[in-house]
Amino acid sequence: MLGWELPPHHAGGMGVACYQMCKGLANAGVDIEFIVPYTAEHNIPFMKVTPAHPQTVEEVKFAGGVYDSKYFSKHNVTLHKNKLDLRKQHDLYAHNVAKLAENAEFDVIHAHDWLTFKAGVMAKLVTGKPLIAHVHATQFDQSAGGHGNPEAREIEYAGLSMADQIFTVSDYTKKVLIREYGIAEDKIHVVHNSMEIDAEIDESHNLHQYLQVMKSNGYKVVVNIGRKTIQKGLTHLLDAASMVVAKNPKILFVIAGGGEQEDELTALAASYGISKNFLNVGWVNGKHLRDTFKIADVFVMPSVSEPFGLVALEAIGYGAPVIISKQSGVAEVLSNCFKVDFWDSHQMTDMILSLCENEGLAKTMWQNSYNEYTSQSWQKSVDTMHSRYHHVTGACV
Repeated sequence: MLGWELPPHHAGGMGVACYQMCKGLANAGVDIEFIVPYTAEHNIPFMKVTPAHPQTVEEVKFAGGVYDSKYFSKHNVTLHKNKLDLRKQHDLYAHNVAKLAENAEFDVIHAHDWLTFKAGVMAKLVTGKPLIAHVHATQFDQSAGGHGNPEAREIEYAGLSMADQIFTVSDYTKKVLIREYGIAEDKIHVVHNSMEIDAEIDESHNLHQYLQVMKSNGYKVVVNIGRKTIQKGLTHLLDAASMVVAKNPKILFVIAGGGEQEDELTALAASYGISKNFLNVGWVNGKHLRDTFKIADVFVMPSVSEPFGLVALEAIGYGAPVIISKQSGVAEVLSNCFKVDFWDSHQMTDMILSLCENEGLAKTMWQNSYNEYTSQSWQKSVDTMHSRYHHVTGACV
């Protein structure tokens, strides 16, 4: 298994998905060695985690990750001595994975997203073992329907072409691969993500006391958590927020996460005149993340192109009804929620107001969606992956 991140050293949902997916596969009897591009403690008992090379997490984060393809270039100049840029990290990882593969015993190579695809192809070439490419997001998604970084896209296409089988996190993403990358339909298998919430939540210290006070005074809180990039459709959410606040000034908006749009969103909120109702929060994790989910009366995910959208399931798990874009994979597994075209800020406005002003509707929608959430599991996807492992190795199930 080849991946760029695992909890607690992750920048987004892919690391969480890989962790939970591997836990399910291990429970099904699959032995996993997961190779990451850094050396760190993970405390994961159900699989072996191997560093491709002895670099710290900080050194790899400095270069960037699967969400930072815009920094991937043949012409990058390393400004800091002894620090590798993203291209050099990518090439070093691929080289070291191939060397590790030469002396390892395994049946299948399973590579997650573009930064590991070259490594997967090289491991396949030196060992003759079958390669599975697992697509969590594409350059098409990360550029909000554009072409993305042409060098990263070339790596994606090469990996997808060389793969014996392809897993996608949704039928939405499967269609993207067919339409945008020209991949044969029968090569692609959908394995939806699920989400397991840690039941042990520390309630002893509330990190959002201000919002709790505002809620006690009749305010409602609308939350979005994720990367602040063009892919996530946050400018459309702020457009809706301006119309929501004009009709009901006792609704607050919290947008949490890191990304290049942080300053743009602050400026946009000011231009709309809603700065008093807008909290632009940085990257959240641990207790901060749980508190941000739990403070939400409504969670909105207005992504322009979202292969899955694990964050929507997290929000339901923590108690919020959700509004999701129709352009998302999670829309395939959720029925009890509001679904909206990412660009339709007027309909988004009506949905937010409906859930904030009608507690009965919000409670019923959340309860029904929570029932859907609890009925989800990794089992079906694990069964599909396990079956395809047997298929590519020619083994009998």
